[in-house]
Amino acid sequence: MQIAVETKASAKLGAAKARELVKSAAQVIVMKGRKVDVFDLERDKPAEKELLAVMLGSTGNLRAPTIVCGKTVLVGFNQEVYDEVLG
Repeated sequence: MQIAVETKASAKLGAAKARELVKSAAQVIVMKGRKVDVFDLERDKPAEKELLAVMLGSTGNLRAPTIVCGKTVLVGFNQEVYDEVLG
């Protein structure tokens, strides 16, 4: 399993980077505390505006942490989801 991590903590990744990540993804999972939104991009691709609205924070940057694991993009943090996806 390949996991991509942006290592520079001060890196600001905005809408352009979010679009780039989504291009090669089959699934995007966005977590905000206990709320988890799962987007199956192969079966039911949402509008770009809807997807960016949940992926980006109030500053217009990707919410942290953002992890790419194979064809799955994880945005935000939820321990249960991380355990399930990352093992």
